[in-house]
Amino acid sequence: MESFTKRVVEIIRHIPAGKVMTYGQIARLAGSPRGARQVVRILYSMSAKHKLPWHRVINAKGEIGIQTEEAFFTQKMLLESEGVEFTGSNSISLKIYQYNI
Repeated sequence: MESFTKRVVEIIRHIPAGKVMTYGQIARLAGSPRGARQVVRILYSMSAKHKLPWHRVINAKGEIGIQTEEAFFTQKMLLESEGVEFTGSNSISLKIYQYNI
């Protein structure tokens, strides 16, 4: 596993329940400020293998970035079960819920 990938996996593993991080935030912390899309690919390919809390990663607008309806509602349900509240526009307040290392 490449060092960037390893750092991304470790960062995601440590997001506590009830908190979220953005793809770009994780990329910056892992050493690649423009690597948000790489974070998406890592989540997609390694979440199950590494038992990552994939549902705690959202986009910079505070929204769920997943396009498929089933996955969107699964992620929303998982976040709500951890106490994360959504506004009427299906977004999350990053001021309240964003995890900062």
